[in-house]
Amino acid sequence: MPRKLLLPYKSVFSHFRAPRGLHDSLAMNAARSGYRVFSANSTAACTELAKRITERLGAELGKSVVYQETNGETRVEIKESVRGQDIFIIQTIPRDVNTAVMELLIMAYALKTSCARNIIGVIPYFPYSKQSKMRKRGSIVCKLLASMLAKAGLTHIITMDLHQKEIQGFFSFPVDNLRASPFLLQYIQEEIPDYRNAVIVAKSPDAAKRAQSYAERLRLGLAVIHGEAQTEQDMDDGRHSPPMVKNATVHPGLELPLMMAKEKPPITVVGDVGGRIAIIVDDIIDDVESFVAAAEILKERGAYKIFVMATHGLLSADAPRLIEESSIDEVVVTNTVPHEVQKLQCPKIKTVDISLILSEAIRRIHNGESMAYLFRNITVDD
Repeated sequence: MPRKLLLPYKSVFSHFRAPRGLHDSLAMNAARSGYRVFSANSTAACTELAKRITERLGAELGKSVVYQETNGETRVEIKESVRGQDIFIIQTIPRDVNTAVMELLIMAYALKTSCARNIIGVIPYFPYSKQSKMRKRGSIVCKLLASMLAKAGLTHIITMDLHQKEIQGFFSFPVDNLRASPFLLQYIQEEIPDYRNAVIVAKSPDAAKRAQSYAERLRLGLAVIHGEAQTEQDMDDGRHSPPMVKNATVHPGLELPLMMAKEKPPITVVGDVGGRIAIIVDDIIDDVESFVAAAEILKERGAYKIFVMATHGLLSADAPRLIEESSIDEVVVTNTVPHEVQKLQCPKIKTVDISLILSEAIRRIHNGESMAYLFRNITVDD
């Protein structure tokens, strides 16, 4: 029998045309491998960090419009397709915290309803992080915000130096808590000429762990300021209400031992700062009264130059003026929070750029790479 000739693969199927749905499917799969970076801020000054990050990534900032209507409501409009893509929302927190939170929530929800695959919030300073513990008759607002972000559609968060590391437990999705200390340590080594003659200072025992970490890495001494003046707020905090009733009938078996009230000791400096540069380290500098008071004490103890290093420079209210009039020689903060206005009011404020680590975190998360490289030599106490 004559053998059948087998036509080449191309000639057999050359007359077939792929269905239109197949082309759409291939295009969608190609789009799924992409990512977009959006800025959720309506303030022009706050988009600077987003632009720095996109420049390092070699990407363009996503097209969106965020604005406030005349009645005060926030409106977000996404101007391009995000279907099947990884979306990174960069949100810095200006002075109007609540507006920034609503911008983030509404943009996340808009992207969720536009079928984005993953929505990752890049929030260098996480708002309400100071309200992460139950105090008096308040509430844990930070946990409420975490639940709201999850409900809005966020699937991951990148942040930096949370006020309490335990805040990560409030979230039902992954949280990468990056550190700014490598950049601040580099600033100390490169911008403070005689840093070998410095001592790292914790302005309270609560900040001792952070100060100890800096001191061990720089091979410097450590000092801790202990004690402070008692204020009226410490006395009137509602803990003694309802008022104690004299001659009250109490069952003998229910008598509890009386807890002795705390008495704050006078301010003392544990450690030698005489003839040295004092570098006060903390995570947040907002109300600067405590930093100014610490600087005065260190000056009295013989420190000839005083620096303040912090990750988040909120610098609220009259902070620039108080810093300018104080014994502090320089305040060094990162650009996790916009503070250009404060820098114009106070030349002592210096800024360290941390866009490098944020852009690298975005790249690694999108490519599915390990984040361990960004946490080299970082211990549990850091």
